[in-house]
Amino acid sequence: MKRARILGAVLAVGGVLVAAGAARGQQDKPNVATIQKVNDSLYVILGGGGNTAAFLTDKGVVLVDTKLANWGQAILDKVRTITDKPVTTIINTHTHADHVGSNEFFPASVEIVVHENTKANMEKMDAVKTKPHAMPDRTYKDRLSLMSGKDQIDLYYFGRAHTSGDTFVVFPQLRTMHAGDVFPGKQLPFMDAANGGSGVAYPETLAKATAGIKNVDTVITGHSTVMRWADLVEFTDFTRTFLDAVRTSMKAGKTIEQTAAEIKLPAKFVGYAMPASGFAAVPGAVKTIYGELGGK
Repeated sequence: MKRARILGAVLAVGGVLVAAGAARGQQDKPNVATIQKVNDSLYVILGGGGNTAAFLTDKGVVLVDTKLANWGQAILDKVRTITDKPVTTIINTHTHADHVGSNEFFPASVEIVVHENTKANMEKMDAVKTKPHAMPDRTYKDRLSLMSGKDQIDLYYFGRAHTSGDTFVVFPQLRTMHAGDVFPGKQLPFMDAANGGSGVAYPETLAKATAGIKNVDTVITGHSTVMRWADLVEFTDFTRTFLDAVRTSMKAGKTIEQTAAEIKLPAKFVGYAMPASGFAAVPGAVKTIYGELGGK
């Protein structure tokens, strides 16, 4: 009986060690991204946070966003499947950690470009503010063009939306744009008031973008699949309709909780994700808009 108990204890301990070893093995596995071709010179690298664009120029590779921390090698591994050219430039569409988290992986010689408000937001981020070569080297206010000819990249800022510093990155020769999380996909967007975002300004900012940016057919979203310009136009209408519904409900005297529970949008938006909980959830968006409009 005693031998049986000892054997059972040994097996139990062995099982724990095997399980612990398996867990360590999972943790030790390298992050692996996937890559999708948009054009002969433009690719999207998926996984590990926000969508990363890799644009091949004559001088090197321009990355748009760098995912979460510790995904730099995974990004570079995918870049190496399409070119041996060095990464020369990083453009961050906004401040969030799943878009700037692996800036520090790349050499200090890589120029990092952001909107001026994004730089201010990044200066508040514990994860990057103490790492000089993860921080921006260059900023712009309203519009900035990088390089020229077939390599030209145009950066646009139209106002507050997802954050206070959302950049629209346009590759004019490819008729393609990376919108970052200002257009995450067909879903309710996160309105990050802590970083200057605005639920009230969101549709107006998008309307300025769709009116002010010309000759774009393809849009790389922040977290979803590659979409078309018409999808961005529809998303603009979605954010405006959501704002109008919240405003109407508030004027009717309903609480944040009532509005979040009862809000209904037209059938044409049935495919849009509007979760009741989580990061970009209806209650949070309603609370943000109520706060801006002076409601409770």
